[in-house]
Amino acid sequence: MMSRTFQRLAMAGALAGAGLVLAMGPAEAGAKAAPKAPKTVPVRLLALNDFHGNLEPPTGSSGRMVDETGTTVDAGGAAYVATHLKQLSDKNTLKVAQGDLIGASPLLSAAYHDEPSVEFLGKVGVTASAVGNHEFDEGYTELRRIMYGGCHPVDGCSPAGTWKGAKYDYLGANVIFKRQNGTAAKAEQEALAALTGQADAGSTGSLRALLKDYGIPALPPVAIRWINGVPVGFIGLVTQTTPNIVTSAGIKDLEFIDEVKAANVASRLLKLVGVKAQVVLVHEGDQVTAGQSPDACSAQPGAGTRIATQVDPEIDMVLSGHSHQAYLCTVSDPSGGKRLFSQGGSFGRVITKVDFQVDVRTRDVVRSSVVADNQVVTRTVTPDPEIAAFVQSWKDRVAPVANRPIGKITADITNTAVASGESPLGNLIADGQLAATKTGGNAQIALMNPGGVRASLTYAGSPAGEGDGVVTYGEAFTVQPFNNLMQVVTLTGAQLKTILEQQFTGGPNAQAFTKILQPSSNLTYTYSKGAAWGSKVSDIKIDGVAVTDTQSIRVAANNFLVGGGDAFLGFKDGTDLWSGPLDIDAFAAYLTANPSITPPVPSHITVVS
Repeated sequence: MMSRTFQRLAMAGALAGAGLVLAMGPAEAGAKAAPKAPKTVPVRLLALNDFHGNLEPPTGSSGRMVDETGTTVDAGGAAYVATHLKQLSDKNTLKVAQGDLIGASPLLSAAYHDEPSVEFLGKVGVTASAVGNHEFDEGYTELRRIMYGGCHPVDGCSPAGTWKGAKYDYLGANVIFKRQNGTAAKAEQEALAALTGQADAGSTGSLRALLKDYGIPALPPVAIRWINGVPVGFIGLVTQTTPNIVTSAGIKDLEFIDEVKAANVASRLLKLVGVKAQVVLVHEGDQVTAGQSPDACSAQPGAGTRIATQVDPEIDMVLSGHSHQAYLCTVSDPSGGKRLFSQGGSFGRVITKVDFQVDVRTRDVVRSSVVADNQVVTRTVTPDPEIAAFVQSWKDRVAPVANRPIGKITADITNTAVASGESPLGNLIADGQLAATKTGGNAQIALMNPGGVRASLTYAGSPAGEGDGVVTYGEAFTVQPFNNLMQVVTLTGAQLKTILEQQFTGGPNAQAFTKILQPSSNLTYTYSKGAAWGSKVSDIKIDGVAVTDTQSIRVAANNFLVGGGDAFLGFKDGTDLWSGPLDIDAFAAYLTANPSITPPVPSHITVVS
């Protein structure tokens, strides 16, 4: 049996050296039970996922949501999120999140490294969140700054002053230090030293075994919150594919292990300190059938369902994110018990409300009491005045940058792909990247990842009043919000072909689904839909000249791709690395240098059967 000394130690977070921060609410030690204590107590969870810094109401399709009646309504915006959270909250409420709260954000938040969004989420009472892959967009070191405070090492303090850190805990049970990393070894020693002499032998041995089996967490794996006299444990997880979708340099010392394995270890950790009511917050989810009610169980079984059905039976529910979908499902755990598996869309358009009872004797969730509802964040309510003023203050700060005209277009330039997988805007961005890397990098072609083209450029003027056809810096930033670095590497013709083959499913290190890189206009090739992987791409030409396997080609791409992002591992074989401007600066410079741009015709890739 665990000693009382060790319980206090664990609850105080003495394992901080290993990242095992068990964030606690008021302790109940010594409290006397009421004469007629209830058999169960209520708990309400309000959950957000994939907010992506959308402080202002998102526009276009990103700002609309199908509600429970099948009606498409305008949704989202921080001031409306705040109002809905207040309306849904009671004394039994805990507010949580499932990652990607920041990253790929509008300029309003991104200009200040998402400090405004993290501050907003603290203001509305979020207490714990899983990390998402986008929390790693600027690397692990920057994530820790966001978590714990301090000014940005390059850009300094924001107009609000020294950053004080997030008011909520970021959790990542499956994010560990690489075994050979010296920091990890030191963290393990510190964690075990903290236990020596302060816990009974059985408890120390159990935790030592956990560390040896699991590794050293780079982030707190769990958080514990007390409410109505009972503890509720939260386990944070991020998609194991994170290394494929963020810049590799920023996470070079980290491993992202299997979500199920990490969740099960974290569940054991919670049980070691007597926490049986357990909730997984996971940044991984499934796709749905389009147009369904947010309360429907329309999830098509995939990575999210795998996690939800395979994690330890002790875990009572799985709240998910990442896929930007809304669904409420009941799945079976490995013991046949039923548990909730849900997600709440994205961009602050849906709040997932979960009500349940916890047995005060066993301290476990009464599964039959779980009731969930995906509440659409409509804009028909009065926006919260405090948050509205907060958002406006940041709009005022960023306005001179956001509203600066940088170019003109003659019509909409969309990121909608044609049959070949190209899009007009993708081609335009690739041409801009090529132009920015010819001098210095000697680039001959450029390739752009389609997932980095986040929005279309629209001809119609915005409320800022810049006029029709005028492109502002803020609009360009919305298209390319990642601040990736432009780089150039030398590849052989054969290596370039391998990269183009990696666009398709079927081969080693191939995509989970077809993902067509956007080519600069001087690169053309043909691909066959029916050919086997490895033989799909042919007739590669640069400036109309056929590419040979042995020739050297200087290829420009952002550092995300050059680092092997999106499973384009062929880029990692490149040599003679050269680094240039940020991708947004390359795009803005190209728009400025080429006034009155007409939409490119996406005709560089020929598709045959």
